[in-house]
This record gives sequence, structure tokens and C-alpha cells, in this order.
Amino acid sequence: MTDSARVRAWLSLGSNQSPRRYLPSAIADLRLHFGKLTISRVYESEAVGFVGENFLNLVVGIHTSLSAEAVNRRLKEIEQRHGRVRSEERFAARTLDIDLLTYGEQIIERDAIHLPRDEILRYAFVLLPLSEVAAEEVHPEEGKSYQQLWQEFNRSGQALWPVALDLEKEDRVPMG
Repeated sequence: MTDSARVRAWLSLGSNQSPRRYLPSAIADLRLHFGKLTISRVYESEAVGFVGENFLNLVVGIHTSLSAEAVNRRLKEIEQRHGRVRSEERFAARTLDIDLLTYGEQIIERDAIHLPRDEILRYAFVLLPLSEVAAEEVHPEEGKSYQQLWQEFNRSGQALWPVALDLEKEDRVPMG
């Protein structure tokens, strides 16, 4: 498939169980599957929806010729390899959470995929890093750039702050 047939997708990554171990390993795994990545800064924030350890979060951009469903399956496989245990609780501690946020400019509502994900508009820990790496890209439903959405975002209830985490090394070995 040619580059023109490839789609830019944005992913949200988060962890609050050994995040300094799982996030770099997940980045290495994503590189193996998708090649060159665009990586935002890493942010720390308090857990949302439950009492727990703080989360580290970031946004990663990929180019892919896979369908949105195939990308989503690959992300769930990576989560599982990194010790993710799925429970019925939506808000819970986790080793690794990877969500497909966008798939090109497409609006997708089928099966378990709803894109763009509503978390983009609800959570600072998703929108801020997305606005940094995809500032001029436009939310397909809102018709506004991610930078503009961040400027308009109500930040009063969602504190987050940048943290140092080295994700750029190409020699990391993914978990398996």
C-alpha cells in the first residue's frame, strides 16, 4: 500500500501501575507494529473516576494501512502483553491502556468502535497532548482544531503536569 493510502491515527496511552516500565515498553511495541511514531510529552494526572495512583498519559500518532478495527485489535493485543487485565469496572488501575482516538478524519460508529472518541473532549490528559502533536488537525465532529478545543477547554477540575519519561530510545525491547 502506498503512503497516500495510509491513514494517520492518534492513540491515547495511559498507565498507573508501574508506568515508567509499561509506557516505554508499549512505545517499543508500537514502533515494531507501526514504524515511526509521533509522541507527545508525558503528563501526570490524578486518577479519574476512582481513588488510585496517579496516571501517566500521552498521545502517540501512527500511520497505518490497517482498518480501524484491525488497529483496535492490535492495540488490545499490546495491552494484554503488558499485563492489562480487563474487568467490568470502567475506571480502575491498569498497567496499560491504549485507546484509538481518531482514524484519519473519519467518523466511525460500528461494533465496539466509536471515533473520534468522546474522551478527547472530556479529559485534559487526552486533549492537551493531542493539541500539542496535532494542533492544526480538525476534530471531525466539532469542526475545530485540537489547539482551539484545548484553548476553550474548562481546565478547572483536571490538574495535570508534564513529567520526564524517556520514550525516544529505539533499542527498547517490548514485553511479550
